[in-house]
Amino acid sequence: MGTVTLGVSIAVPEPYGSLLQKRRADFGDPAAHGIPTHVTLLPPTEVDASRRPEIEEHLAGVAATGRSFPMRLSGTGTFRPLSPVVFVQVVEGGSACGRLQERVRAADGPLARDLPFPYHPHVTVAHGIAEEAMDRAYAELADFEASWTATGFALYEQGKDCVWRLQREFAFGAQPLSLPHQPTFSRPPAPSI
Repeated sequence: MGTVTLGVSIAVPEPYGSLLQKRRADFGDPAAHGIPTHVTLLPPTEVDASRRPEIEEHLAGVAATGRSFPMRLSGTGTFRPLSPVVFVQVVEGGSACGRLQERVRAADGPLARDLPFPYHPHVTVAHGIAEEAMDRAYAELADFEASWTATGFALYEQGKDCVWRLQREFAFGAQPLSLPHQPTFSRPPAPSI
């Protein structure tokens, strides 16, 4: 069956998502139109395609016990010189994202993996482009502000064309994947003596 590359993230809602995606493209980032604007919970991870049902069940379970939380973006930051990235900062909701991504990558789950860097929630607006364009992204989005309530997260798959496509959304507090209907039985009342 082969492997697929999956990612899990919290989407940045409209109108902010499209605005930041357009700005990323304007800065010259060739990946801009293939990556929906998001806060990563699981970075690109190659898995065996046959594990997809198990992965979706795991994510449904994580979401079922999750609760909505406020998210706020404000200003810019960078991982340079360690990594050629400029991002919009997550200034509220970061600790909730941190706890969530730990549960997504739980050691006993199907998406267990180590990260090459400590987890730092952010929204990438420039990656791997010319330094001048990175500087421009950093300066021009320094006053950017957005806020919303995160009500869930989503599973994405990267196609052979490098475009990330939404596969399934998981709402917080939702029931895990439904199982085939199981009849319920109740015990008849005990006879009175």
